[in-house]
Amino acid sequence: MSYKKLAKSFLDSANVSIGDTVKVEKNKVLYEGMLLDRSEDSDDGYIVLKLDSGYNLGVNISDAKIELIKKGEEPKIQFDPFEIEEDINKMDISIISTGGTVSSVIDYKTGAVHPAFTADDLLRANPELLDIANYKVKALYNILSENMKPEYWVEAANSIANEISDGVDGVVVAHGTDTMHYTSAALSFILETPVPIVVTGAQRSSDRPSTDAYLNLFNSIGAAKSEIADVTVCMHEGLDDGYCCLHKGTKVRKMHTSRRDTFRSINSEPIARLKDSKIFNINPNVDYNKRGSKDLTLRDNLESKIAIIKSFPGIQNELIDYHIDKGFKGLVIEGTGLGHVPDYMLDSIKRANDENIPIIMTSQCLYGKVNMNVYSTGRKLINANVISGGDMTPEVAYVKLCWALGQNDKFDEVKNIMETNIAGELSEKSSLKYFLN
Repeated sequence: MSYKKLAKSFLDSANVSIGDTVKVEKNKVLYEGMLLDRSEDSDDGYIVLKLDSGYNLGVNISDAKIELIKKGEEPKIQFDPFEIEEDINKMDISIISTGGTVSSVIDYKTGAVHPAFTADDLLRANPELLDIANYKVKALYNILSENMKPEYWVEAANSIANEISDGVDGVVVAHGTDTMHYTSAALSFILETPVPIVVTGAQRSSDRPSTDAYLNLFNSIGAAKSEIADVTVCMHEGLDDGYCCLHKGTKVRKMHTSRRDTFRSINSEPIARLKDSKIFNINPNVDYNKRGSKDLTLRDNLESKIAIIKSFPGIQNELIDYHIDKGFKGLVIEGTGLGHVPDYMLDSIKRANDENIPIIMTSQCLYGKVNMNVYSTGRKLINANVISGGDMTPEVAYVKLCWALGQNDKFDEVKNIMETNIAGELSEKSSLKYFLN
């Protein structure tokens, strides 16, 4: 039971457990219903009841009285098996879940949202999906995306590669939105793919009227059936339920905490738009690989001991020294403007170079390119062998450095990899169109 401390004592005083029917008196008002569980981080001073009307009600237990009416069983999500018939005329799509809001299923008997994710769950919640493809569904993880680690990227990439080797026509990865752009970048470097790999998620869960889960998933399956055989991210284009955008996995970033159109292409434009699970408006300005143009290739060695350091007024050079002393193998700096840090940090940066620790310079401005040739500070950084991150976001530069050091630990080879466009992460000319919109 998730009730703790005050709430647990309140319930224990009447020998009440989850699933029991109870009567609660508060301010001379009586509430009768079934006691529901609640999330572990909920306010300790409340309990949740399922009323006969079907509504859930939170009751503040301060000065309240509770009486057990009838013992019951803790409600569990229960569904009848869902019949799935394979259609040989439809494409085979694999859906791999790592967790997140899009992977939740709601039990309307209790109003609870469960993190279950099976083929039955998916198709019961979204039966329209059966009209457009056959499915294999696998739950790889069930974690909040802030708990994602580089080793999980490797496992996800291997799972995707296995699905492609087994003959699926496309792969959709369900993921929490907070670190989705890290994972899409990692998969872009680790995998070369002959079929589409589409990462998607949801900002709002399926129990909310404003959920974006269905539309994102529906259009992601359309992207997985398309000819665009890259690692991409498919999410809402705008605030309404019109189109989704398909972003290159190395050019996308979460830009708002809660808006449904939070994912934007940075220094690029979306590859395409989707509506009703169909591709519209393929962008002629964005290159992509076509289905079948690449063989499946897996390069999954990563170096996870990499850090990102953000430059700020008053930053101490000890931050660089700390990471050197702790054995970090590479650093990404979010510099100011064109890619700068204070002059007084140069000694520590040179020390990193002397110890063959590559430092990649990016800009915290996000839009635009790093150019360390313009001002004297930048030229000093170049002389200290700081490597330009071009127009990569700091997150993509971090992921790429993890991958580059997994391929080779020699400084010159790492520098060459970081300065070479591998998966569309570096642009000769950064687009202003999407920024201005």
